[in-house]
Amino acid sequence: MSISEVYNGEPADIAAARRLAAELFSGLTRSGRPVSATVVADVHLVVSELVTNAVKHTRGLFGLDLRVADDVVEIMVWDTSEEPVAAMTPDPARVGRHGLEIVTALCGGFKVAATPKGKRITAQMALRPVA
Repeated sequence: MSISEVYNGEPADIAAARRLAAELFSGLTRSGRPVSATVVADVHLVVSELVTNAVKHTRGLFGLDLRVADDVVEIMVWDTSEEPVAAMTPDPARVGRHGLEIVTALCGGFKVAATPKGKRITAQMALRPVA
């Protein structure tokens, strides 16, 4: 199962991306694959962090692709910025800029790939079915 959307780069796109994630999980539930509330919340957080970065650091279009296969949800955000991406060293005194630290903590890391017109950031999270 997969779902995708392209956004204009507006702050409201962050909430729209979370709604897209909710739509994915609603589809999984309808197909008989309910997922734990913890996983749903964690995926929403990862989506929020990656999409927030796209809104803040990209001018113009970006996209979100969510895919479920083999009990893993793949969260992929592409944008048109060539600005490098890297998690900062953890610093509890820093205010803000913890998004990729959060993604790393929840997903065990992320991958960045250059594209002809920007980059693609991909993170994966294991799905845990409802017990």
